[in-house]
Amino acid sequence: MSIATDVIHAKRYVDPTTGSHVTPIYQTSTFILPDFDEAVRLNQNIDQGFVYSRFGNPSVREFEEKIAYLEKTEDALGTASGLGAISTAVMSLIKQGDHIIFGDVIYGCTFALFTKILPSFGVEYSIVDTTDTEAIEKAIKPNTTLVYVETPANPTLKISDIQEISTMLKKYEKIKLVVDSTFASPYLQNAVELGADVVVHSATKYISGHGNVTAGVIASSKEIIDRCRMPFLQCFGAVLDPFGAWQLVNGLKTLAVRMDKHCENAMKVAKFLESHPMVDKVYYPGLPDNPGYEVAKKQMKGFGGMMSVDIKGGIDAVRTVMNNVKVFSLATSLGNVDSLIQHSPSMSHFDMTPEQRHAVSIFDGQVRLSIGIEDADDLIADIDQALNLIKK
Repeated sequence: MSIATDVIHAKRYVDPTTGSHVTPIYQTSTFILPDFDEAVRLNQNIDQGFVYSRFGNPSVREFEEKIAYLEKTEDALGTASGLGAISTAVMSLIKQGDHIIFGDVIYGCTFALFTKILPSFGVEYSIVDTTDTEAIEKAIKPNTTLVYVETPANPTLKISDIQEISTMLKKYEKIKLVVDSTFASPYLQNAVELGADVVVHSATKYISGHGNVTAGVIASSKEIIDRCRMPFLQCFGAVLDPFGAWQLVNGLKTLAVRMDKHCENAMKVAKFLESHPMVDKVYYPGLPDNPGYEVAKKQMKGFGGMMSVDIKGGIDAVRTVMNNVKVFSLATSLGNVDSLIQHSPSMSHFDMTPEQRHAVSIFDGQVRLSIGIEDADDLIADIDQALNLIKK
């Protein structure tokens, strides 16, 4: 079936007791076990039943199975946040003395994990432009075990060629490719099908779609997911709660219609802003002159609902725009049905120094727009009136 049908029907649970149309929430921390022998068996074979919700829960499992199906992977693991997914996946693949390579444009807290936390555990790193596959290969060392790519990248929407990178990495058997596909969602991009070993999402964003859940998810082979679950999720405890998982399953049902509208609206807004006199640059992969346009067209079903914009007048102009939008909400995060605006340098990427940000085109006069599913003309009128208030 098409993905528009699969997001509703694939891996759908039907409660055997009541036949409830919507899967119930299994809001329990533990499960009653029938006898000693079964308790021993289940604690050693978590695939075959439920013991304790830190290890697995029916509500969470439905979400995991749906994501694995949509991402075309063997298994998936839900977590309490996007960073929970990223840190669990990465920590399960590296050890002291390893070297990792990651993109020069990634989410600020991921950047902090790689540059401030992992080095204290003896992990080396190199930062490269992952849109340049040759640059990745040049950075590989004998102890390299992980390449981490965000595509589309936050906040400048850089597009890395997943298939090209994975093909190059096949020469290095021990190196795993992890892709953060949050900006694309499983609807627009399937990173593992393109050759990645692991895909991670902040499910808080498009997978939820309504801004009412904080969650993450990892999708990969069963071998990798089993290792992520035990011992890493088991011991670090970034566990997705049953109610959050239930909300995510229901959010997924509208993923297809939401993503189509996000993409349609974003294209209209990007084209409008591209010619606005108060805009220096629009970062959106759907514009033909964007450096990532051809790769995005090849590996994505659509160009997504995210963009960044360099506004003329710097930080004062940004302040004017952000204080005067009426339809856009000034808020961090993204992927909601309603449109959001944020200042990336001071919000999502505050962990980077000004020099680090400017080197990768995250400028002080830049705003990031998460385009919602409202009427596109209303969004354009709103951003236009705010831009026109800038003192010229």
